[in-house]
Amino acid sequence: MPRVFLVLCLLLLPFTAVARVAGPLEVAKPSASRDLASIRRAAELRVLVNQSRNSSGEVKGQSIGVEYHRLRAFEQYLNRNAHDGRAIKLKIIPMAKDQLLGALQRGEGDLVAPGELLKVRTASAVTASGAIRRNVQLVVVGRQGDRRYKYLEQMSGRSVALPAGSVAGEAINEINVRLIKRNKSPIVIEWVDPTLAVEDVLEMVQAGIFTSTAVELPIAERWSKVMPKLRIERHLVLSNNGVMRWYVRRDAPMLSAAIDRFFNSYRAPEDQDVAFQRIYRRLYKVHYPLGRVERKRLEQVRPVLQRYAKQLNFDWLALAALAFKESTLNPKARGSGGATGLMQITPVAARAVGVGNITVLDNNVLASAKYLAMIRKSYFNSPKLNERERMAFVLAGYNMGPARVQSMRAEAKRRGLNPNQWFFQVERIAMEQVGMGVVSYVNSVNKYYLAYDRERYLLEPRSKVSSRD
Repeated sequence: MPRVFLVLCLLLLPFTAVARVAGPLEVAKPSASRDLASIRRAAELRVLVNQSRNSSGEVKGQSIGVEYHRLRAFEQYLNRNAHDGRAIKLKIIPMAKDQLLGALQRGEGDLVAPGELLKVRTASAVTASGAIRRNVQLVVVGRQGDRRYKYLEQMSGRSVALPAGSVAGEAINEINVRLIKRNKSPIVIEWVDPTLAVEDVLEMVQAGIFTSTAVELPIAERWSKVMPKLRIERHLVLSNNGVMRWYVRRDAPMLSAAIDRFFNSYRAPEDQDVAFQRIYRRLYKVHYPLGRVERKRLEQVRPVLQRYAKQLNFDWLALAALAFKESTLNPKARGSGGATGLMQITPVAARAVGVGNITVLDNNVLASAKYLAMIRKSYFNSPKLNERERMAFVLAGYNMGPARVQSMRAEAKRRGLNPNQWFFQVERIAMEQVGMGVVSYVNSVNKYYLAYDRERYLLEPRSKVSSRD
């Protein structure tokens, strides 16, 4: 009985405490308020958006985020009702979902548009808008062909992957309390890496890297149109009373009233997902990198990857993830433009770092690792970059040229984005300027790395389980 009581207490702890490694707390001393009148004087409405591409993505001028359509319509609504003729422009501020309300209360934005269900504490100094969508269900999403469950109770002891800030964590917590009372194992929540948003988790479920996730039904339905191997378990409902809303501070009643008037007449355009579907249907989707054949290939090239990763200070699994993306771990692969071998390095790039005969596996890996190291040292060596972001910038530079990536960082800084964060920040500039190609490339390698890292203890020899070499 003491053990059951302890588990119950742990389950009742707030999930936001483990949803993210770092980030500002939601409770902070609020700054001076900005209601609609001061917003009109400033001619700028600062909108805090969920950084996920599902909520706020824009690709070469085409909106793919669900909130962008509503926000542009609201901008037009405000400007139609301006008495002084001065137009308000939106300033979009993307950040992690679990940091949105804290930023609002600190006065870093005027409005939160999450694009997903958002948990608000009752004591919070935040006002919710009228309902954008009512009776939103949270459902389990799995993969076509995998085991099906008739009841939620059958998921006892199973794992569900959730992105940081997901309200599904609290719903699963409530289910787990009931399961433990029946002496059953709880559903295991895997809070995923902060570089992954809801759409990334869904893609990894489709690939079989994660077994399942839980999301809002409208989001599941939207992404299943471009990820046909997803299976929405409509009968496995975690909750069914969710309400999607926008949020403002309580000391901005005029802005709150304007939002409610806007939503009273707003109707989403029927074709709002046309661009989204066109862009995402043709994008590369990740595959399962740990099947029997893939594991065998990885084991065959592991010593070479580890040797040159250690020599040039890389995590060998990062090189393995890049190799899987480039050649599916095939040392004999041939690509366009002379791209050769496991790492698909070109002869020109290899010569630039003093390596020849890249048809030989060792030379192929050495050339790629040296080229990556050269990019890292010459362009992304700042101590302001953490190692995960540094590797993301190196990969982006490897794909499209480091000088171009640096220009995107400068543009990100000019716009008030974080120039030292690729994921969800500088990548937004890349999406706008060149499309989804480089974004998809970096994200795919990152997902393969995370898939490998989850099983590092199985992929490395026993004596080196604790090593990152």
